[in-house]
Amino acid sequence: MTENIKIAIIGGGPAGLAAALGAYKQGVSENDILIIERDSCLGGILNQCIHAGFGLHRFGEELTGPEYAERFIKQVEDTKIGYVTDAMVLSMTKEKEITYISPSKGLVHLKAEAVILAMGCRERTRGALNIPGSRPAGIFSAGTAQRFVNIEGYLPGKEVVILGSGDIGLIMARRMTLEGAKVKAVCELMPYSSGLARNIAQCLDDFDIPLKLSHTVVDIHGKDRLTGVTIAKVGSDLKPIKGTEEMIECDTLLLSVGLIPENEASKGAEIEFDKITSGAVVDNFRQTSVNGIFACGNVLHVHDLVDFVSAESELAGRSAAKYVTDRIKSCNKSITKPTGGVRYIVPQRYIPETVDEKTEFFFRVGKNYRNVYLKVFCDGKEIMKKKLLRAAPGEMEHITFKGQALDAVRISKELEITIDEEV
Repeated sequence: MTENIKIAIIGGGPAGLAAALGAYKQGVSENDILIIERDSCLGGILNQCIHAGFGLHRFGEELTGPEYAERFIKQVEDTKIGYVTDAMVLSMTKEKEITYISPSKGLVHLKAEAVILAMGCRERTRGALNIPGSRPAGIFSAGTAQRFVNIEGYLPGKEVVILGSGDIGLIMARRMTLEGAKVKAVCELMPYSSGLARNIAQCLDDFDIPLKLSHTVVDIHGKDRLTGVTIAKVGSDLKPIKGTEEMIECDTLLLSVGLIPENEASKGAEIEFDKITSGAVVDNFRQTSVNGIFACGNVLHVHDLVDFVSAESELAGRSAAKYVTDRIKSCNKSITKPTGGVRYIVPQRYIPETVDEKTEFFFRVGKNYRNVYLKVFCDGKEIMKKKLLRAAPGEMEHITFKGQALDAVRISKELEITIDEEV
């Protein structure tokens, strides 16, 4: 038997919750919205992020992850929007047919008028890094260690080395220190950190934890339990430099080496993906290449702040609501083009005449910049030039348009954003 629903939302984390509320506020009945969450409760990754720093942009106050999630969960429950937990999506088609399984409902076939993808990210593992050495206990992804400490109540180890300076790794350096462990070093392959500047200051500098840039782990020691790692400096080609090896004794190695959008279920829908973000290619309404399927949050591209996830997901929810009431039609779309140090732009497509002063274009740069110009071109003609005092890969940038620049975007076929180092 096939169930029918107007809007199905895959994922009950911050993106899925905000998308559901966005659709509801746009006029879709609570009975016509369903959130499908694979965990035992709503909230997603926020449930294990017990540190503060959430909600400054959205609520004007500092909240912990569970506090931030609770505000959205309460709104969902108050509005009686439908949700099912412990539910794993097995497949999805471009016709918006979803198959999921749960202990309470068994195997369910769901036919939706619109689908919102909000599955978040998963962590890159040791297997993706090809680090040589044995396979002892004591090697964890930073997110797994975070769950052990903050939810399960287990301390993974006492002497720790962290590979990668992503935000989760930086936060876990502080968390492990507060729990009594000794974090001996945070090693980063690149010559710059991939985390937020505030996390480097609050999590490493404040606790005198060394950050070794242009370093990586080249060997793992130990049989049953990790006994140490060998690190080495890397050159401009990112390959280890012989003679720079250093042995560090430790019983735990945490990996914070990147996040990958959780898009396995999306692939069956024949959605177009961006090679840089590993997320879907979307327009300014966050609609993918398949009409009626929308994407938002970290499954689309990795965000720095959950506040931005919520804003983007509400947009996707409103857009899905407009789609099911036939207010968004398929039409010709223009493209965005990242050049000159800009790695990617989201959205990758846009409907020119619908762009307004509230339409944001998000982008990331490929390296650290100081005192450079951000330039924007429409169909090859420069429409904006803005000085940036700094730009870093770990911090997402965004831009909106006003006045003559907005007029140019609204009739353009190609929008190019570039970094000009000539000051």
